Amino acid sequence: MCICVNCRHVHNCVTYNLIQKQHNYRYNEKIISNYFIPKEALINININANYSDKNIWFDWDLVECLSFVEIPGYWIT
Repeated sequence: MCICVNCRHVHNCVTYNLIQKQHNYRYNEKIISNYFIPKEALINININANYSDKNIWFDWDLVECLSFVEIPGYWIT
């Protein structure tokens, strides 16, 4: 699971914005006005396949970040 959802920087983080784009997430298409660039962010990309349908998809999760500041549920606001 992506740790970004509980981070205080989730609303203006360029890395989380990238992850949203990779998930084809269209809910938040607004332009970030005050960019936050995290330090040493580590993204885990899981490759999933359904061989019967010949589909492959990727699951992007930020698993480590030195800029992480925990505020549980902050992404909801």
